[in-house]
Amino acid sequence: MSGKKYLEAKKLIEDRYYDIDEAMDLLKKTNPTKFDASCEVHLNLGLDPKHADQNIRTTVSLPKGTGKDVKVVAFVDDGKVKEALEAGAIKAGTEDLITAIEGGFLDFDIAIATPDQMKLLGKIAKVLGQKKLMPNPKAGTVTTEVAQTIKDLKKGKIEIRLDKLANVHNIFGKCSFESADLAENLRVIIKTIKDIKPSASKGNYIKSITVTTSMGPSIKIDLSKL
Repeated sequence: MSGKKYLEAKKLIEDRYYDIDEAMDLLKKTNPTKFDASCEVHLNLGLDPKHADQNIRTTVSLPKGTGKDVKVVAFVDDGKVKEALEAGAIKAGTEDLITAIEGGFLDFDIAIATPDQMKLLGKIAKVLGQKKLMPNPKAGTVTTEVAQTIKDLKKGKIEIRLDKLANVHNIFGKCSFESADLAENLRVIIKTIKDIKPSASKGNYIKSITVTTSMGPSIKIDLSKL
């Protein structure tokens, strides 16, 4: 995006590194859109994702939530369908859900499954995998605690995972959030990433952190003040 509003927003950002609290105030001022944009954090880590012992994948619950209405589907047997729907899933079951996905239904953000249903997902594993929607134990989306998992996801439980270029990308709130709430969420994400540093990691672990709104300019975070 390089429109007039974007360029005006970019002028507010100095070519320097900001501490988190200062960055959150600035982030709210540099949203060039009229809608309540998401706030994003992008981290580059000193890891080699090609090596299994240098990969990271975990979940964390953001204390202030994401501000997003998370759409969850649940692959469960008939006995747990009611429980899943009452907890907030938009669809639940297995055979009917598989058929819907084969027909093109992908209007959801997260899929969870009970362990006994995983073996039935072979027919749609490729589709879900390409969209990063395949339930996975490391992401906390293969679970026997169906209702609690759905509730946690809808409240603001997110997945942290490394991409092929050793980056982590996450939403940590909305521009309408108070700056202090955005800062609290961001600090939780950074702490979680620091806490799961692989033992095989050598040298500089967190190389850079930037924050931005959905269509706004980037703000560099001062790593020395974390």
